Amino acid sequence: MSLIAVKDLCKTYESEEVKTTALHGVSFSVEKGEFVAIMGPSGSGKSTLMHILGLLERSSCGAYLLDGRDVAELSDDELAGLRNKRIGFVFQAFNLLPKTTVEENVELPLLYDDDPMERNGNRIAAALEAVGMTHRAKYFSNQLSGGEKQRVAIARALVNDPDIVFADEPTGNLDSKSGLQVMRILQRMNDAGRTIILVTHETSTAEHAKRIIRVVDGHIVSDDPVLDRKIAKDGEVTLK
Repeated sequence: MSLIAVKDLCKTYESEEVKTTALHGVSFSVEKGEFVAIMGPSGSGKSTLMHILGLLERSSCGAYLLDGRDVAELSDDELAGLRNKRIGFVFQAFNLLPKTTVEENVELPLLYDDDPMERNGNRIAAALEAVGMTHRAKYFSNQLSGGEKQRVAIARALVNDPDIVFADEPTGNLDSKSGLQVMRILQRMNDAGRTIILVTHETSTAEHAKRIIRVVDGHIVSDDPVLDRKIAKDGEVTLK
């Protein structure tokens, strides 16, 4: 059984009686432990697809099974519980709270958790260590560089030990060096067994994944493995 399976998935938005279809009957599956890039130009529907897969939006038609469960049958509260327990998100804009410390930002997903504060503290520390940000734990988010903010955002996505991490244009606001650092962190997460779904319009970023699904005008136009993928020590990806 696939971790994610979608069949004939579509999404239509309505505004002032005008209908706009963002996804046209897409079908594919993702196995546990995969690193998949969903790639396409602006307006292709790739972010809409990620929002549906990440349980942030509901589809208009078609089926979406998460671990064999039809998400259409789940209530909003059940979807929220799944998002908090099983899914981590990393966004292009970082989405950190201003005037709040790094530790406090990483703690946010744990505020809905019943674990003792001591255990939560250990989980925050482990997440910060995983992204190399322990030395910035007491800093405020507005004191960080763009690359550091994204690493904190990844730590926040990690703190609940999710099965799946969705990264929406995670290098879009970063210089090339910081972008490579972020992609190396995502690769290590995948090597540790987490499923990574990356959304990007950049070929160089998509090629850090092991499989690329290309979306154009709401349709899947290709779904191919990244062949002969080689990652250098500095995080650069080269293809033979």
